[in-house]
Amino acid sequence: MVMKAIIRENYGNSSILQLRETERPEPGQGQVLIRVLASGVNKADLHL
Repeated sequence: MVMKAIIRENYGNSSILQLRETERPEPGQGQVLIRVLASGVNKADLHL
């Protein structure tokens, strides 16, 4: 099954973030898969 994800391959500012389709991970033993409908990144995190 395919899902959309924000992918970061290198360090840099927010322009390096790319929205891509990728394979959905399968949870392992004792793990759960959580659907995220929305998320955010604050400006301080972009500076790290």
